[in-house]
Amino acid sequence: MIDAATIHQCADPTLKPAIVEKFIRAVGAPDPLAVTVRTGNRVILVTPPKTAAEAMELIRRYVGQAMVRVGVTQYPAGLGVTDTAELKPDLVDACANIRMGTALFGKIYRIVTKWYGAPVDEAFGEAIDAWKSGYFDGKYVFDEPDPGSLPARKGASDVGDKPAEGDAARPPSRPDDRTQQDREPGDPNKAGIRIDLTGIGINKPK
Repeated sequence: MIDAATIHQCADPTLKPAIVEKFIRAVGAPDPLAVTVRTGNRVILVTPPKTAAEAMELIRRYVGQAMVRVGVTQYPAGLGVTDTAELKPDLVDACANIRMGTALFGKIYRIVTKWYGAPVDEAFGEAIDAWKSGYFDGKYVFDEPDPGSLPARKGASDVGDKPAEGDAARPPSRPDDRTQQDREPGDPNKAGIRIDLTGIGINKPK
């Protein structure tokens, strides 16, 4: 299990500790070597790696063929990578994974918060959903530009604030799951399924 001191030491400094803690609790894995492979809504059962080398071999095997999430923050492996040789062992290093994951989530949180106009509870929840699906407001959120600083707060705290009187938090349009298969082929993390996974000796998903 990752201790709080490691999380605080390694997390991206632009994201407040309270947000980091909630993010890790919501999406995190206790094992830095954790690798999750999904095709659509189905999980591909893989043998849990015992070493960093085994984890990297597993990641390289599936990046570009399925959605691969890695490590403490379940970071989207293959993001911005055009060749699996570019994948680095940092993905399964606890501190590096937390740093990369919180930096990427911070961008997503700012995108969603700017859309809402204030750092309300709903913005954090939608940011978590966007992290899990890769989509917010119909767009592939990992590729969206960072909007910069958060909107001015309307209350006393970041997460847990309610909109000030007169403000209306709008529920964002849900991304269409069908667009998952329409991702650009240039990024392995966005690639659709290009081979029949049932023919390479993996277990069938639940």
